[in-house]
Amino acid sequence: MYRLALVLATLVYLLITGYLGYVAYRRTRTTTDYLLAGREAHPYIMAMSYGATFISTSAIVGFGGTAALFGLSLLWLTFLNIFVGIFIAFVFFGHRTRAMGYNLDAHTFPELLGKRFQSRFIQVFSGILIFLFMPIYVSAVLMGATQFLTVNLKVDYEAGLLLFSAIVALYVIMGGLKGVMYTDAFQGTVMFAGMLSLLFLTYYRLGGVTQAHEALTALTPKAQEVFGAMGHRGFTSMPAFLSPLWWTVVSTIVLGVGIGVLAQPQLVVRFMTVRSSRELNRATAIGGIFILAMTGVAFVVGALTNVYFFNTTGQISFLAAHKQVDSIIPLFIERTMPSWFSILFLVTLFAAAMSTMSSQYHTIGTALSRDIFETLTGRRGTIGLNRIGTSIGIILSSFLGWGLPRFYGAGSEIIARGTSIFFGLCASTLLPMYIGALYSRRITKAGAIAGMVAGFAASMFWFLFVHEKESQVLGLCQALFGRGALWGLPWKVVDPIVIALPLAALATVLVSRFTQPPDETHLKTCFNGLS
Repeated sequence: MYRLALVLATLVYLLITGYLGYVAYRRTRTTTDYLLAGREAHPYIMAMSYGATFISTSAIVGFGGTAALFGLSLLWLTFLNIFVGIFIAFVFFGHRTRAMGYNLDAHTFPELLGKRFQSRFIQVFSGILIFLFMPIYVSAVLMGATQFLTVNLKVDYEAGLLLFSAIVALYVIMGGLKGVMYTDAFQGTVMFAGMLSLLFLTYYRLGGVTQAHEALTALTPKAQEVFGAMGHRGFTSMPAFLSPLWWTVVSTIVLGVGIGVLAQPQLVVRFMTVRSSRELNRATAIGGIFILAMTGVAFVVGALTNVYFFNTTGQISFLAAHKQVDSIIPLFIERTMPSWFSILFLVTLFAAAMSTMSSQYHTIGTALSRDIFETLTGRRGTIGLNRIGTSIGIILSSFLGWGLPRFYGAGSEIIARGTSIFFGLCASTLLPMYIGALYSRRITKAGAIAGMVAGFAASMFWFLFVHEKESQVLGLCQALFGRGALWGLPWKVVDPIVIALPLAALATVLVSRFTQPPDETHLKTCFNGLS
């Protein structure tokens, strides 16, 4: 009976998704339709698409499992997600991005930056950054969804990976950004219902809000017993100041993802899909409520899984899941929730994975076709060329989703870490230039390039030689210097964004100060209608 209900629910979900993809395909006639949904998206569709793209299985499964390890300290990320990722992004970035994108006839984030600074190098470099590194983020989303299938439905990992990739590929390749946004709005609605149900049932299963959180606080001695040497002070407290866990929570997770969202190409392009600033204003409140429900629920439930596992097994979540962080949320759902909710949550994860993956696939494809190929060759591309680029991105991402668990190792927090890597890299490389593009008439082409290169170079150096989580796995530091990281504590736990972002900002400002100001006629075009 359960299997039949699961099949029926999945079929209904896929039929609705397929129908929306077909509608988008019929309405996609021009390159602007394929790249920017015709610049006429409804505020609800735009807000839900932005939120559903932002929140994926990496937030629900990966970061939910990470919250089981670090506790409620991850709620600082929820705060930044709403304050920075929605309020700051929409109010201070969204309006100017939409207006400037229209003034310059830009269709992608790299194209916006390239045209603003009149630099083919900026557009191509940004496109290469997206094409080479976003597949790591996509593979993290793929792994989160497939992990749930593996734990709860005993589906073979490779089969689940192929299933997700094939379904999403169909409507993204055919419908472009319209297909992505139409299905995102539906999938975001499903996600909202599923996560609220998860929160309610978790508190019900643990005896209510007060009892659940009192029990979580009571686990402080157990958390300190297991992780105290690393700075853990309990699941309801921040890690000890400047301890290894504190640096991981604050620099890698909270700052890396919380600030990195501002320079996410798949999110920035959403601002250019609406008709006017009025639509953006209406979308802001919708996006804030959605992000609160998604990340807040994932982090609270993730931390509370410790109460359940300790009560039933005598172990905290990390140990009960055999030290595999990415398996904690799926295992908790399997053991505690009624069968009907398992079906609903499976569809929720389908929606979370597919909504984010579709946007990522689209962004990778347009980076390859429009920002790299068209810019280098000078040829104006077609919808067909964009579809080819998207197909290549899908194949590359799927391969990484298959290979990274084998290369990186089980239980390595790879889902949350893969997300953090891309968010932090985009912030360090693109954010100073992006802010300068929108707000400063004095930032020069040379300054923008200097900041972009400095941020990228500093990030890569830190990943390869200093930040231990990555440098040990990549092995270059070990091969050259005979050690996993060049420096010890605290540097080996400090995320690259803490170093690279200030360096990029400094390089942008200093080089701009001593180079020729931009052409005033071009600036008037860029800032037309902007104060």
